[in-house]
Amino acid sequence: MEARPWRVSFRCLLLLALAGSARSESEQTCEEVRKLFQWRLAGAVKGLPDSPRAGPDLQVCISRKSTCCTRKMEERYQIAARQDIQQVLQTSSSTLKLLISRNAAAFQETLETLIKQAENYTSILFCNTYRNMALEAAAAVQEFFTDVGLYLFGVDVNPEEFVNRFFDSLFPLVYNHLINPDVTDSSLEYSECIRMARREVSPFGSIPKRVMGQMGRSLLPSRTFLQALNLGIEVINTTDHLRFSKECSRALLRMQYCPHCQGLTLSKPCMGYCLNIVRGCLAHMAELNPHWHAYIRSLEELSDAMHGTYDIEHVLLNFHLLVNDAIMQAHINGQKLSEQINKICGRPVRTPTQSPHCSFDGSKEKHGMKISTRNGEETLANRRKEFINSLRLYRSFYGVLADQLCINELAAAEGVPCWNGEDMVRSYTQRVVGSGIRAQSGNPEVKVKGTDPVINQIIDKLKHIIQLLQGRAPKPSKWELLQPGSGGGVAEQVSGDCDDEDGCGGSGSGEVKRTLKITDWIPDDMNFSDVKQIHQTDSGSTLDTTGADCGAATACMTFTVMAMVMLLPGLW
Repeated sequence: MEARPWRVSFRCLLLLALAGSARSESEQTCEEVRKLFQWRLAGAVKGLPDSPRAGPDLQVCISRKSTCCTRKMEERYQIAARQDIQQVLQTSSSTLKLLISRNAAAFQETLETLIKQAENYTSILFCNTYRNMALEAAAAVQEFFTDVGLYLFGVDVNPEEFVNRFFDSLFPLVYNHLINPDVTDSSLEYSECIRMARREVSPFGSIPKRVMGQMGRSLLPSRTFLQALNLGIEVINTTDHLRFSKECSRALLRMQYCPHCQGLTLSKPCMGYCLNIVRGCLAHMAELNPHWHAYIRSLEELSDAMHGTYDIEHVLLNFHLLVNDAIMQAHINGQKLSEQINKICGRPVRTPTQSPHCSFDGSKEKHGMKISTRNGEETLANRRKEFINSLRLYRSFYGVLADQLCINELAAAEGVPCWNGEDMVRSYTQRVVGSGIRAQSGNPEVKVKGTDPVINQIIDKLKHIIQLLQGRAPKPSKWELLQPGSGGGVAEQVSGDCDDEDGCGGSGSGEVKRTLKITDWIPDDMNFSDVKQIHQTDSGSTLDTTGADCGAATACMTFTVMAMVMLLPGLW
């Protein structure tokens, strides 16, 4: 008897619940969808459904249930889906793009600074030691380093030509002011004859060839390194703005916005469903991965090889030492050179004149000379190493990009109800395909056809720069100095090993070690231009010759030799 009232009460509650459910279903509206559409797409509310209805005109978001979408809404949603995936792509690559672009700018700025420092060093050399020819040498020095910069930053200038041009211009000055001091030739024709005779009489010995070798082996890798970084930025810019196929756009719409049509505005796609669609849409992009991996590996190999005479910082900041050696060699052989020039050009009609002295800013000298003693952490090589270590983390960037987008941005977390393209489910049951074009043949969500010409073009560019990085990387045996636009012609073959002919020390050593035929007793860390700033002898005393009268270059050089003899008696 007591159970009967309980059954009646249960039936009443059940009827009330069903009635409430029916009323809720009949009162369901599209208000939330309308608000989100207006906020997200800035679409007009007018014309949007107030309540769910049949959607026979829909092309993609087709459902057996009632819908809050119209055909126009579906078209707007499709545009939004493409914009969303591009925004996610740009966000995902932003750190990588910033890494490359900042370092490309920093390397270029550092190279510009190094060029200016090297030019200052060379100007200081002339002003301190060869003042009589300093003003006349200024134009040749400036032109040389301008050509160095042009070559580094991609202009088709020939390193062999601008090195030869510098030494051609230097010889008449050395001949007129050092070999025959205190007199200046009044004839421009005679100076031109001396200039033209430089390659025949070889006043500077093998030093011009040595400079060509060092410049070629250091400038070319740095030039290629910069070109490679700029291409890396181009690759990322291209993939950030990839155009998606119609098939892909429809799949993205179905994944992102078709749930809205059923009022499921907070839903997210299932992981497997997301992977199939995004891997399909990015299938062509995934083909970049092996080439991108090889690109970063080649950058790393080139960077590792750029040391010693392959290190542009080492070469540029020690260029003035080789110039000094060249001038000294010509001076030592002055008598023989005079006889040769007299035979080639005849005896000049000379007028004794006073050559103008340079007025180089002493503060520049002080600033310039301090730079060579920078901390190791500040060197270009260490900056390059830090960059490569960071870039190495992105070697598989394009291979895992689709997965990262779904895991980090797009898909629902594991165990949470998710959208499978038709309804909310516990898990996605279709087959999940791999990355790349070949894996898409069995993709149940996206049909991938043909190839992408934009991606193919980027792949070709990556292949080309990889060839340059690998082909121009210094090798242990022989390495060719290739001239731009020469079709791979060889300007000079030089040994990959750093030896005396290269004018360098051990691998990655700081100061250039020079072998001077005329002064074999000079220690490796000493040079004529530095003698002006000699400090701290063994006895603790200081020798400073900055106040010496260098009106005559020979006087300065004589003093230089004597100063070193005084400082280094044990060498005799």
